[in-house]
Amino acid sequence: MKKKLLFLLPLVCLLLPAAGVILRGILPEKTRFIRVSEAVSENSSRPQAASNPHSTLSVPSCVTRIGDDYFIVDTYHDQIIFSDSLTRPINEWQVATDQIARGHTIAGDGTVYLADDTENNRILILEKKDGAFLLTQEFTDIGTRPHYVVYDEATARFYAYSSMTGELYVFRRVEDFPVEKSSMEKSSTEKSSAETSSQVVLEEIRRIEKLNGVYVRSFTILGDEIYFVSGASSIIRAKLKDLSILEEYPVPAQMAGMIQLEKIQDYFYITVSTDAAGNQDYATILRTRDLGLLASGGYEDIYSYFVGGGTPYYMGSFDGHYYLTEHRIPGCSVWQFDVIENEITDVTLLY
Repeated sequence: MKKKLLFLLPLVCLLLPAAGVILRGILPEKTRFIRVSEAVSENSSRPQAASNPHSTLSVPSCVTRIGDDYFIVDTYHDQIIFSDSLTRPINEWQVATDQIARGHTIAGDGTVYLADDTENNRILILEKKDGAFLLTQEFTDIGTRPHYVVYDEATARFYAYSSMTGELYVFRRVEDFPVEKSSMEKSSTEKSSAETSSQVVLEEIRRIEKLNGVYVRSFTILGDEIYFVSGASSIIRAKLKDLSILEEYPVPAQMAGMIQLEKIQDYFYITVSTDAAGNQDYATILRTRDLGLLASGGYEDIYSYFVGGGTPYYMGSFDGHYYLTEHRIPGCSVWQFDVIENEITDVTLLY
């Protein structure tokens, strides 16, 4: 018996460090879990959503729908607001969180909501309880100025990008791990605690070294590929699973400071913030059928469909329409539009 134990001891010593590496990868030291009681007012036994104190938006970056709620990331008001309708006046919306500094995006899977806290280099995890959103987790030291977060249904993962370091942070909910109970141990309607967990873990950090030190504002996932908009001189198409570069598309200097790329029907739509020198006078919206034609002028400027002269930002689609946020023009913040057989129609200013 003693000989067997002596034989197994070296094997155990080898396995324990490996197990530690796995556990650290799943539950990083810089994750903070926040008790629900910390997020609820001391004067109330139930969480209550605060009313939006502002009657206008200040540099909105993202508008989206998650479940039955509509969200606007009101960047320069340092808050994310939500409503059950896009037609409500802004001061009738409610505050999902004001614990962010110059946040840009929010994404959700119906159970948890991830928001980037750009200037604090954090990703916040929110949950909805009794009509209010509570901050239940935070991930600190997420690169430099995390700028963009999305939920990808195909991989059941959240992806958050550090806009200055070329790092893509991959998050997932604990329910995605194998469930310990056997099928005999639970009824057809019963769910295990793992299946219903709202705990989020940082699964992996993927890197694309070429973008380290380059300001990149967003990415686009199309199938098993990911596109990074130009922050300097080219758009990069890479494999989502490891960020290995598949192709680069050079772009002219006047459109080098891109914001977002969106595939709508047969065209790639691209919002541009600045030229290579950072001049916002070059802000516009372009579209092209082939990204390889951008360098030779094979694109169409479509900013005239909107007011023009501002800075268009992120795009999105829900409720059968497309949406665009914009700043630098007073009174022009959120647009709705349709695309029918590649024709832009029904452009409407919402806010």
